[in-house]
Amino acid sequence: MSSSPLASVLFVCVHNAGRSQMAAGFLHHLAGDRIEVRSAGSVPGDRVNPAAVEAMREIGIDIADAKPKILTTEAVQASDYVITMGCGDACPVFPGKTYLDWALEDPAGKGVEAVRPIRDEIRNRIEALIAEIDAGPVSRPRT
Repeated sequence: MSSSPLASVLFVCVHNAGRSQMAAGFLHHLAGDRIEVRSAGSVPGDRVNPAAVEAMREIGIDIADAKPKILTTEAVQASDYVITMGCGDACPVFPGKTYLDWALEDPAGKGVEAVRPIRDEIRNRIEALIAEIDAGPVSRPRT
């Protein structure tokens, strides 16, 4: 078993308080240390959305201690996959990265009942992402 991750993934949304935190939680839970996980926001919030925390807790994933972080150029440069979720043009673009934009409803201001379908869609996308990463190496050399 290799000690280095297969790939590094950065999830980006505006506040880094809902979608990107749920995605990071799922990827860490489902892939473990096989894939390096980061999340950030272009305008990070003060805390993770409590409805997102509760929705994830319902399925056994605890993101309560996660903290919104500012998006940095360094985080993008260090990632193989950059997955945006409504951050628009705020994310810097570098050659050799795989950029994906996931159109997902923003859970901000919604209760847990409205967040569950967003959570479930994120899980489906994370499972597909893991399968893609497992299927083959990222096309750029790791440094």
